[in-house]
Amino acid sequence: MENIQKPEKIDTSIQEKQAYVEELWNSRKEGWNKTRVLMLIISLLAIGMSVFHVYTAGFGTLPSWEQRSIHVVWALILIFLLFPFKKGGKFGVIDILFVLIAMTVGAYIIFGAEGIQSRQGNVGTNDMIFGTLLLALVLEATRRTNGFFMMLIGLFFLVYIFFGQYFPGILAHPGARYGKMIDQMFNSTLGIFSSPIYVSSTILVLFVVFGSFLMKSGGGQFFTNFAFGALGNKTGGPALSSVGASALVSTITGNGAANAAITGSFTIPLMKKLGYSKKFSAAVEAVASQGGQIMPPIMGASVFIMAEATGVPYIKLALYALIPAVIYFLIAGFMVYFHAKRLKLAGIPKEQLPDPMKILLKQGYLFLPILIIIGLMIYGYSPMKAGFYAILLTVAISWIRKSTRMNFLDILAALETGIRGSLAVIAACATAGIIVGAVSLTGLGLNFSRFVIELAGGQLFPLLLLIALASIVLGMGMPTVSAYVILSVLGVPALVDAGVNLIAAHMFVFYFGVLSGLTPPVAITAYTTAGIAGSNPNATALYAIRIGAGGFLIPFIFVYNPELLLQSENTLEIILAVVSALFSCFIFSAAIERYLVNELNVIQSILMFIAAAVLVIPGLFTDIVGLGLFILVYFWQKRAGIEATTKQLNV
Repeated sequence: MENIQKPEKIDTSIQEKQAYVEELWNSRKEGWNKTRVLMLIISLLAIGMSVFHVYTAGFGTLPSWEQRSIHVVWALILIFLLFPFKKGGKFGVIDILFVLIAMTVGAYIIFGAEGIQSRQGNVGTNDMIFGTLLLALVLEATRRTNGFFMMLIGLFFLVYIFFGQYFPGILAHPGARYGKMIDQMFNSTLGIFSSPIYVSSTILVLFVVFGSFLMKSGGGQFFTNFAFGALGNKTGGPALSSVGASALVSTITGNGAANAAITGSFTIPLMKKLGYSKKFSAAVEAVASQGGQIMPPIMGASVFIMAEATGVPYIKLALYALIPAVIYFLIAGFMVYFHAKRLKLAGIPKEQLPDPMKILLKQGYLFLPILIIIGLMIYGYSPMKAGFYAILLTVAISWIRKSTRMNFLDILAALETGIRGSLAVIAACATAGIIVGAVSLTGLGLNFSRFVIELAGGQLFPLLLLIALASIVLGMGMPTVSAYVILSVLGVPALVDAGVNLIAAHMFVFYFGVLSGLTPPVAITAYTTAGIAGSNPNATALYAIRIGAGGFLIPFIFVYNPELLLQSENTLEIILAVVSALFSCFIFSAAIERYLVNELNVIQSILMFIAAAVLVIPGLFTDIVGLGLFILVYFWQKRAGIEATTKQLNV
């Protein structure tokens, strides 16, 4: 189109006008056709990748290395087609070059899979060339999908393999040969194709595709409507409904930013309309949506990796995570409630809300696939098989009502959307594999564990603070799965050595990796909701930290009280731990919002913070102290309220 010269005097003749319009139309048509062909190729590749994973889930996977390598290369080709070299740019020559290189590497892998694996420990020249190309492709794909910082982390660990002798103290190591590195990263399942990619190539993609099917069948709308019908008329109703809707939708997506986009487009405008500020509306939705990665049954990718690392079945981990996840969303609800009470914001009139029972009776069947997943895994089916049958069931039950019925095009759209939504995580898992391979090859894990324990002086609380800070810092520049993988191989051994329960140690770093999605400078979920609300992104993220502050308390609670993760056979201990944690979080939320019966003064706020803190510490004495401080503040406020009312009456 740039070469088309517009006639200086178009109106001088009809012929000139017609020639100009025809040339312009042909040029636009050619550009449009190119775009349409590209999008068709992308759609076919994405649908094909979905079908591949659904088929292998139902009828058996390929040999492990082949399944993982094909999964990675397929995702790389799609990434280079969908994410241009320059952010915001157009698909160009550089992208074509990357696609061709990825296809060449893929061909080498497909036609030489057996030979590549047989050469483990003795890599050939071709392995060195194609292994190097794959490393470069993975890092570039990570840069395009997850940002420059995540790519630099992967590159740093590769450099660390060769130049370990130049690092100080216990971080030093002799270094490794290039061939040894390629053997670890490419020819084996200890590098790029290690546990993170194993999880993403077998379970993660399948569950993302399942979520896409459930959303396409109307599941997201059902959960949102139900939450608003049930909670909308309460104090702080719109914001409470946002929390409830995000908690329910999160059972489908397991992704904070996705939750924000789905529920936030409805909840945020409604909150603003009813008197909540832009910043508060966006922050509430961000906190609620980010909880998607910790809410069973379909949690973030990290938990599938956790199952592989701990040897604990995924369904058990989901059960262990349930109580802390419920507490997380209750904290968000408490914060909303106290905020609304302080600002005297009422709920939505009941007559303006949908009837939750009618919604449940009319569309409750849409929740069946999630129940089927839980039931099948409890019965002993693998997550892959459970996901496979759940996808088939979702399509089947969508036909119960005409309004939710999925046709052939809907099925294709769900297959494509599922893969598109998983590409960034696949790239992150591949780079996480590089990190895992580097840690294993250099012995960094053991050295780092000794280092942080020495730095904390052998004390548990300083150690928890150090690892929490490391989790948040790492999470600022990368997805939760990557932050979790790094800290699981570096931080978890230190926590276990310090006496922390294994499940609690893994959940600790997982939680802080999730919560880093709310912390600037890279708070993806908060920035998503800020965009919907029209508020300042960083101001929204900072306010989200305040609303979600109780969430930062939960990991410390279950480290000191592993009963919250059901790590006890004593039912009474579990009940007492849950009640104590709930009460602690309730008090903490009131202290943050500085409101209980009425506004808290400075001394009352301090007493409430102390009460919340001592309730975290296990033991009957600390529970009595915490409860006593709360009762003191409660009656202090009640008495002040009575005196204020009496004074007004006398006046």
